Amino acid sequence: MTLLVVGGAGYIGSHMVKALHAAGLETLTLDNLSNGFRDAVQYGEFVQGDLADRVFLQSLFERQSFEGVFHFASSILVGESVRDPAAYYRNNVVNTLNLLDVMRTFDVDKLVFSSTAAVYGEPESVPITEGHPVLPISPYGKSKAMVESILADYQRAYGLRHVRLRYFNAAGADAEGKLGERHEPETHLIPLVLQAASGRRDAVTVFGRDYRTEDGTCIRDYVHVEDLCSAHLLAWEYLCSGGEPRAFNLGNGRGFSVQQVIRTAQQVTGRPIRVLDGERREGDPDVLVADSHDARQVLHWNPQRGELEQIIGDAWRWEQHRP
Repeated sequence: MTLLVVGGAGYIGSHMVKALHAAGLETLTLDNLSNGFRDAVQYGEFVQGDLADRVFLQSLFERQSFEGVFHFASSILVGESVRDPAAYYRNNVVNTLNLLDVMRTFDVDKLVFSSTAAVYGEPESVPITEGHPVLPISPYGKSKAMVESILADYQRAYGLRHVRLRYFNAAGADAEGKLGERHEPETHLIPLVLQAASGRRDAVTVFGRDYRTEDGTCIRDYVHVEDLCSAHLLAWEYLCSGGEPRAFNLGNGRGFSVQQVIRTAQQVTGRPIRVLDGERREGDPDVLVADSHDARQVLHWNPQRGELEQIIGDAWRWEQHRP
């Protein structure tokens, strides 16, 4: 039996394919390459295709038996989702429905779903637990929350067994330097800072220095991509052992400010980083930090690469040798 990794040519998905291979599991990666890269899929079979194409999905499931699905294929930019919500609801919700219905047709009943902390919206308390109200404020967050609701309904009606993994800030790169983060355009802080250090970008912009934090810049919870992958593997094992459908937060449980990230990047790279000041962005909370107690207790997840220096060091190695 094979595991289907949807969106496996993207940042987190490609690392997951490698982790599944290391665990001795067979994979087939499905990606339309709108945001992924063919050369990032270094293990297992690859098929280019789109979740919007129901006929294609049907034929894929007809020729290949799948034991379960890892779903990473989503549009993820908050600002873009505000400008073009239709595209986000179509890709993140409608296309996921296509996948779920084909899974149901072929009796594939296990799914590990890539969700997001954006489902929580503005935090009422920090750190954020899974019991925090789900009140997303962007179309991106709303689209993920909609899918989470759909999964719960499909579980009740059709027996779909699933785990919803709510990421905080995925960061870092493969420790071997074979895989890393490459978005076009890039919007994530750590790769932007490292691109400024390498000379591929003139400067990095700090959006606001009036947050209610020690240094005035906002604080986020960065979790290493390899630790995210280990959580997905544990979630799969949890489902295979009969675990009940539920959501888990995935974060370090501690936050780092924008200024801390820049300062640490300067130390790791040994290079100056030009910094520009920009206006504070509307809707950016002061602090977003995860409470990942449930993942640690139920999945027995134990992140191994949580130090900021290690996260940035791995990302810097990738930045220096990326294609």
